[in-house]
Amino acid sequence: MLNLTPTEIETYHRQMMLPNFGEAGQQKLRQATVLVTGVGGLGGTAALYLAVAGVGRLILVRGGDLRQDDMNRQILMTDDWVGKPRVIKAKETLSAINPNVEIEAIPEYVTPENVDSLVLQADLALDCAHNFEERDLLNAACVRWRKPMVEAAMNGMEAYLTTIIPGKTPCLSCIFPEKPDWDRRSFGVLGAVSGTLACLTALEAIKVITGFEKPLLSEFLTMDLGRLNFAKRRPYHDPNCPVCGNHSH
Repeated sequence: MLNLTPTEIETYHRQMMLPNFGEAGQQKLRQATVLVTGVGGLGGTAALYLAVAGVGRLILVRGGDLRQDDMNRQILMTDDWVGKPRVIKAKETLSAINPNVEIEAIPEYVTPENVDSLVLQADLALDCAHNFEERDLLNAACVRWRKPMVEAAMNGMEAYLTTIIPGKTPCLSCIFPEKPDWDRRSFGVLGAVSGTLACLTALEAIKVITGFEKPLLSEFLTMDLGRLNFAKRRPYHDPNCPVCGNHSH
């Protein structure tokens, strides 16, 4: 394990002051590889906070080009990038903010063909995809390869968040045996809502990597950000789940 450089110690000094964090927690962040899918208003902002926290490597996955109506919430983007692959710009912005983070940008959607290779490279996945097809693929791969996954999604002013540890917690298929009827490409959204959820998502990832605080294990946080109502629920861990049933304790 390499010692932190003087610049790293100065950069991350304030977070290393936190109880149970310290230099050991910073070393864990530095050594971690995090996969972020759906690098938009949610995934891109979560990636930003992981980059400034000093995560060693980020794998950013998102197909498609930046659209003008992305600009109210995708804070890694600039107006001159509209019409170009958004994940390339995300890498450029994050590298400018923290050049010490290794970043790989993959301008693809999550597919059955690429999901296993993506998950196998990472210590932790952030599920911020815009549809449940990609979410289900990532969930199944994380269960298959025993990789933790932070699951975050939003619709309008509502959002949810949980952390999935295969073999210990319910997986996404347990939580949503029937998928919500959300139109993921044309729902109303405020940038501050996706940003709020993104900050909590990044925080969950940092907690999982460092262990300095307890993440949302077998707890499902729901948020009504219009009324600022927050609730924690206990999702059902289905012993016969077609995805994680054979991995349950």
